[in-house]
Amino acid sequence: MAATLSNPTTVDAAASQAGPRPVRIALIGNPNSGKTSLFNQLTGLNQKVGNFPGVTVDRKTGVAQLTPGQRAEIIDLPGTYSLYPKSLDEKVITDLLYDKTADNYPDFVVVTVDASNLRRSLLLFTQLGDLGLPAVLALNMMDVAERHGVNIDLPALERELGVPIIPMNARNGIGIAALKIVMAQRLDAPPVRCWEPDEKLLPMVRQIRYYFDLHNDYLALHYAQQYRQISFLSADDKAHIQELTQQYGFDATAQQAAETIARYARINEILLETVTVTRTEQREPVSNRIDRVLTHRVGGYLIFLGILFLLFQAIFAWAQYPMDWIDQGISALSATIQDNFHGPLIRLLTEGVLAGLGGVLIFVPQIALLFGFLAVLEETGYMARVTFLMDKLMRPFGLSGKSVVPLISGLACAVPAIMGARTIESWKDRMITIFVTPLMSCSARIPVYTVLVALVVPDRAAWGIFNLRGVALMGLYLLGLFSALGSAWALKKVLKARERSYFIMEFPVYQWPRWKNVGLTIYQKVQAFVLQAGKVIVAISVLLWVLASYGPGQQQETAEAQVRRAAPAQRWDDAEVSRRVASARLESSYAGKFGHLIEPAIRPLGYDWKIGIALLTSFAAREVFVGTISTIYSVGQDADMGTLQQKLSAERDANGQPFFTPARAFSLLVFYVFAMQCMSTLAVTYRETKSWRWPVAQLVYMTGLAYAAAFVVYQVLA
Repeated sequence: MAATLSNPTTVDAAASQAGPRPVRIALIGNPNSGKTSLFNQLTGLNQKVGNFPGVTVDRKTGVAQLTPGQRAEIIDLPGTYSLYPKSLDEKVITDLLYDKTADNYPDFVVVTVDASNLRRSLLLFTQLGDLGLPAVLALNMMDVAERHGVNIDLPALERELGVPIIPMNARNGIGIAALKIVMAQRLDAPPVRCWEPDEKLLPMVRQIRYYFDLHNDYLALHYAQQYRQISFLSADDKAHIQELTQQYGFDATAQQAAETIARYARINEILLETVTVTRTEQREPVSNRIDRVLTHRVGGYLIFLGILFLLFQAIFAWAQYPMDWIDQGISALSATIQDNFHGPLIRLLTEGVLAGLGGVLIFVPQIALLFGFLAVLEETGYMARVTFLMDKLMRPFGLSGKSVVPLISGLACAVPAIMGARTIESWKDRMITIFVTPLMSCSARIPVYTVLVALVVPDRAAWGIFNLRGVALMGLYLLGLFSALGSAWALKKVLKARERSYFIMEFPVYQWPRWKNVGLTIYQKVQAFVLQAGKVIVAISVLLWVLASYGPGQQQETAEAQVRRAAPAQRWDDAEVSRRVASARLESSYAGKFGHLIEPAIRPLGYDWKIGIALLTSFAAREVFVGTISTIYSVGQDADMGTLQQKLSAERDANGQPFFTPARAFSLLVFYVFAMQCMSTLAVTYRETKSWRWPVAQLVYMTGLAYAAAFVVYQVLA
């Protein structure tokens, strides 16, 4: 290790006096090598998610405290098997590592490798080392290697590779302290080269190297290999490289194949000198035995369906108590404020801000449960098996196994799910996946689903064990899934492409979930929901309160006077008069006028002008629907009315009958299963496809499908 470390300081004296930035470290490794666990161990809660410059691929960054006086910025790069990218998310790695002038160029890289499968993992490491990047090798999953009888001579491996090697188990935090010590020191480029370009390539390579002022031949070779995909190169730069490759007859595919073969030959030599394997397992590995059950061609689907059913039951059963506490707490706070203070600002606070805030916070328990459940499935390794299972189901519909990950991610949010489609090499499969992903019921629909289901579905058990509301919720999710598959099948007939897609996936070993990682996932997702969706919901709630509380001219006062004049003749009591006055003032407000303007278009679906307002505002984000109806049904009402569900249950139509009948509620539910009501989804579809044709087609198709389905449901049930 001493051969690759300089003085134990990250900056020289001059830089220190100038107040240097924290050292920047990139984490890179194969999928399922433990990179995410390592990132979470190093950064904890000091994480943020953004986009790589110029692309929409998520970038996680965080801050690690290496020593009491030194911190480091950690960049978590997408998982990849080599520096020859096949998908769009892998391309961000080469864009970052090939440009030394980039703002986020790392000072060195930490390469995570699976100690139980060094041969596969070292291919990426040798490429990074030959680029001349200072590196640390994080030898992860040492416990798995020991169980498999893999014994590694660490000093010998360090000598062969020329870099510090830290054995660790990132899931349990073993080796993290040692890694931080090494990361706090300044690292030099590895002195060892595992592969050099052939001499016949050197004339071309050297011209590229000197033209772009590159620091080694291997990096110049990558420019020749990948210049078409390197985003920071100008058109003139690419034309220059193309001219050189044509001049020297450079065959990129043959060169990459020859390099890979040579690298594996060198890796085999290294492993023969440093690794011994003893047979320790007397029987088939446990993971294989579990897989025979969980990936069974019949039983596997039934088990997955049972797991989903458990999730939706839990969302209603387990989350109900904290949701009730939050809802009652917001109502009690609003009532207390209205009892002790009066005036327009107080009404704005209670009927606008608090009503909108309640529409956000009440769903935190369900959001936490959903993401916690998905995180456990991911941590245990089961989610990879789900994608394998679903590949067989997806193929007839024009989708590949790689489409499954974005579709399952769509249960959380369509925006990162659509970005996740970048891993799909096939253009046709990627376009179909992007188009149908918004039909999967995302977490933003949960507030709409739970409010409406709770209004019309009894809270009782079916067959002794199943909650009817959970059954209804699962039915809505399955409806979204089947509509996505049906739409994909139809689109497959429209899109024409000659390319064929393949699905190759490596199953991770089954492991107990790392509860710290599960907790971090829940924290990050809930925080994103509260801060991002919450800001939109509260802002729209305040705006709606203003529009619903004031109207043009004296129309509200006139409407109130008409109600009060009619009260004696109708013999209404004080409570009924107050209710009718509030309704008349709301109907005469700016919001009411706008709602009446669009009411004829939605009346065939069973909706009135109040629901029409909620439908339009929820185009900003689906969950805004709940905040809107919370505000609309709070304006002018008595604070003692109680929770949102009680307010909606008390709503009456013109005949004095309950307004939210099963026909209206299920019509609304079906509408929200199909409707494209998320501006962010449309924006990211445009960003990914580079054309407005796709997001416009999504909006028209899904809105038309939602309207038609809601119309049929209402007309049948009414």
